[in-house]
Amino acid sequence: MAMAALKGELVYKIYRALTYGLSPLLHLHLHWRKLRGLEHPLRWPERLGRPSLPRPSGPLLWFHAVSLGEGMAAIPVIKCCSQKRPDVNILMTTTTFSAFEVLKTRLPDNVIYQFAPLDTPPAMDAFLGHWKPNGIVIMESELWPNLIMGASKCGIGLALLNARLSPKSFRNWSRPVLFQLISLLLSKFSLIVPLSTLQAIHFQLLQASPFSIKFSGDLKYAVAEYEFLMKDFRHIDDLQKQLSQKHVWMAASIHRGEEEIMLGVHKVLLQTHPDIITIIVPRHPEHGQEIAEDLQKEGHSVALRSQHKKLIPGTSIYVVDTLGELRQLYKLTPIAVIGGSFLPGLAGHNISEAAAAGCAVLTGEIFASCILFVYLLLIVHFSWFYFVIISGHHVGHFSHMVIEMQQFNPLSVMQVSGKLELEKAVMELFSNAKILESRQKAAKEAFHALSRSVIANVWNLLKFHFLRIYVELSL
Repeated sequence: MAMAALKGELVYKIYRALTYGLSPLLHLHLHWRKLRGLEHPLRWPERLGRPSLPRPSGPLLWFHAVSLGEGMAAIPVIKCCSQKRPDVNILMTTTTFSAFEVLKTRLPDNVIYQFAPLDTPPAMDAFLGHWKPNGIVIMESELWPNLIMGASKCGIGLALLNARLSPKSFRNWSRPVLFQLISLLLSKFSLIVPLSTLQAIHFQLLQASPFSIKFSGDLKYAVAEYEFLMKDFRHIDDLQKQLSQKHVWMAASIHRGEEEIMLGVHKVLLQTHPDIITIIVPRHPEHGQEIAEDLQKEGHSVALRSQHKKLIPGTSIYVVDTLGELRQLYKLTPIAVIGGSFLPGLAGHNISEAAAAGCAVLTGEIFASCILFVYLLLIVHFSWFYFVIISGHHVGHFSHMVIEMQQFNPLSVMQVSGKLELEKAVMELFSNAKILESRQKAAKEAFHALSRSVIANVWNLLKFHFLRIYVELSL
């Protein structure tokens, strides 16, 4: 173990030297991103560790998420911490400008919001030196070496919530050189809360301490904890009125290539339901504009969300090219097809939001066929558990959600293998109100059963395994 730690330290020193040397180039890269509108035009220096606000007095807890999805999952925990411990200051960071635009209005007023620093020694050291957090809560898979090692050197506690590693990341971290580094990084965490048992096994294979691994349930289920903003209600109410006399279905979080499948289903549905409205929500807003342009060239009448266009007669496709509205939009449709699951190489997306809204939920079979077989070897050696897992190529990030919901009720999530099965499934739901209602009810009940007490579980873990050590001692 001592030799492995020394090797990990050596690999980290190489990483630190490389990122230090690349700092000037990354600085230029930030300027280039700012010119393209990918960084905040005024606050981009925060990415270099230059704060835009003073540090308040008293203990401070730093929550870090890379983008919108992880940031939204962190909000209920942040709100809970703010309510339970008003004496603790909370700092929230994200990396992307798009996440900032959505999250800035959804955080409690007393939460400090900054852009996350680049993982370079100058930026990270400046950030930690200014904010001096007592504890850092990282969301999902933001395992940046300079952040983690810098925090450890300063005696700052580290927790990893909704912890997960994609199959690609797991394979990369398992390589001989990187394995030494990840083992060192994971040893610095006091608390790791994995998404699923499989993810827990991944972290233990990478030599995270089994004593740091605790379970709470997936924070994505805590979606019901968010409040709607008044402007959200107004915008959605207007669209709901336009859709009230229509047959509506939604294809959400669509990746490039999947729109062809969804538009093929749309054409089939038009033959039997002339009043059909297909809502397409691409994963990336710019893709929505491309879809709309292509359809208009083909002679279709398309309404774009960003242009606040009304659904005039003859318009049957509504393309959502905005961010942060998906949860509200699910309220408008009885059927939700979740993208990121119909083409090889994709890893799926969150299905809990659609289930929470009471939609009949459909996904591709990327979830069902992702694990070809599991061979589990359990060896007990000095109280350590070693697991050997052999799995297929396309293990979805949200496969555990599908499994958990289907275990609660098989009707809660419908999986289809491709375009023809999707056409058949959606047609059946539109033609049989009883089947549609049963699937909607099953999805909502499964969501509520699985979401119950997730935030309370996370709070208790943070309180007993983290806050009392790293925050309370600072008072």
